[in-house]
Amino acid sequence: MDLRIFTEPQQGATYDTLLAVAKATEDLGFDAFFRSDHYLRMGSVDGLPGPTDAWITLAGLARETKRIRLGTLMTAGTFRLPGVLAIQVAQVDQMSGGRVELGLGAGWFEEEHKAYGIPFPKEKIARLEEQLAIVTGLWETKVGDTFSFDGTYYQLADSPALPKPAQSKVPVLIGGHGATRTPRLAGRYADEFNMPFASVEDSERQFGRVRAAAEEAGRKGTDLVYSNALVACVGKDDAEVARRAAAIGREVEELKANGLAGSPAEVVDKIGRYAAAGAQRIYFQILDLDDLDHLDLISSQVQSQLRS
Repeated sequence: MDLRIFTEPQQGATYDTLLAVAKATEDLGFDAFFRSDHYLRMGSVDGLPGPTDAWITLAGLARETKRIRLGTLMTAGTFRLPGVLAIQVAQVDQMSGGRVELGLGAGWFEEEHKAYGIPFPKEKIARLEEQLAIVTGLWETKVGDTFSFDGTYYQLADSPALPKPAQSKVPVLIGGHGATRTPRLAGRYADEFNMPFASVEDSERQFGRVRAAAEEAGRKGTDLVYSNALVACVGKDDAEVARRAAAIGREVEELKANGLAGSPAEVVDKIGRYAAAGAQRIYFQILDLDDLDHLDLISSQVQSQLRS
């Protein structure tokens, strides 16, 4: 079971804070550091000092870490033109020595688009499908050849399709709860399917849909990695769990019902239930980025049991 750290910097984090979390992620033996791609805080937090850009952040971390994988859950398709995104991700992959993964989604948070003057198109899934075809097509084009695309939303003519990533294949992540179009896109384009903030039962159902869609696309269902992203709130005792829940403005029982919360033993048991439903990888959503002791506890008391 791969265990990864997933952050939400729009809720309030500097680059230096993210760097500290990424270095702890690496030092404590986790597989990867991922971050969301948002420009506006959610809920009652002040979000200070303001948003950081996902790919600028990952470019910095690419040079300041050595081992961990780096990626997004999920880059918003509304934020970047696909040709530009292919260049950005390829460059960060080069900067990291081949450790980047691209989670790409349609974009959904209309308020952040209004706040920063970003167009928010009505038809986002069809755009996402073209974006996936373009980004992967540019990377797959042989050096010396050109790439063209004539779609409804994007047109590329005789692109040199450069630069290339360091990896021969940058893993592409697709996720979501949609019952038809999301599995179809994942079955065609994804190396990993991520089910965010979902129950064991809903995850098992959606993993099955994605496996079936992959087979319909001429792939094997086992060609994809299946993962879950879940909020984490782990404590060595009830008091520590309650303190960490209060720090992120959540209730313990709600966190236990919907996330990975409680004692290390409780969390290991729940991860086991997700594993039985098909999950091969877990993203711990860490909301209090100043609490590095939380990562230490997860590493020593949860990760150690799952990898023993």
